[in-house]
Amino acid sequence: MQALVSIHDVMPDTRPQVTGMLERLSLPAEVVTLLVVPGKHWSSDDLDWLRRLQQAGHPLAGHGWSHRCQPPVTLYHQLHSALLSRQVAEHLSFTGAGIVQLVQRSHRWFDEQGLAVSSLYVPPAWALGKVSKAQCAELPFEQVEVLGGLLNTRNGALTRLPLVGFEADTVIRALFLAVFNRMNVNRARKQSLPLRIGLHPFDFSWRLSSQIDELLKQVDVFRRYDGVMNAAAGVAV
Repeated sequence: MQALVSIHDVMPDTRPQVTGMLERLSLPAEVVTLLVVPGKHWSSDDLDWLRRLQQAGHPLAGHGWSHRCQPPVTLYHQLHSALLSRQVAEHLSFTGAGIVQLVQRSHRWFDEQGLAVSSLYVPPAWALGKVSKAQCAELPFEQVEVLGGLLNTRNGALTRLPLVGFEADTVIRALFLAVFNRMNVNRARKQSLPLRIGLHPFDFSWRLSSQIDELLKQVDVFRRYDGVMNAAAGVAV
């Protein structure tokens, strides 16, 4: 089985957990993409930590700005927060134009800190929000990961890929994710698709932690996000 691995919510507050997770995963740096939240209080030491991770080979991707919802919040957003995103789907607080500005700001931050950013952007909770095709083309990232797969911002094509997650901090979330993950692992196997493994900093402390190790043992090839998009576009990788 092929897999793509990402660690979400990389920020100063989660630095110890991310560091511990990387040590436990013990995977080649180039196949573990780190999703960085720019709009946090990054100290000089925190930034040096990020630079060391990048120098080791980890791709850095944009992951929202504040990772928190901003008013106004629609009824749909309130339901989304209660059932899925837990107040982090910040894109849903904005219009299409506001989303474009947020993503551009996120991209610009990396350059301001002397960090190279990958072609990937992942909105918190995989919730891109209402963005038109024209607005999507304005985004500075070439690919956006959403629940359904990888969106090519240049042509609007969506490469559908199965996804698994392990952010099971409650019994209900654990039950839901166990079923959701099983379905998507089966889909990846049957359709020979790369499986997206989206990890969060506290996953090894929560209810599905043992399933992470079990799943990783089943992976034969770890892929890079840019390689998957290039392959979908017919570019040699």
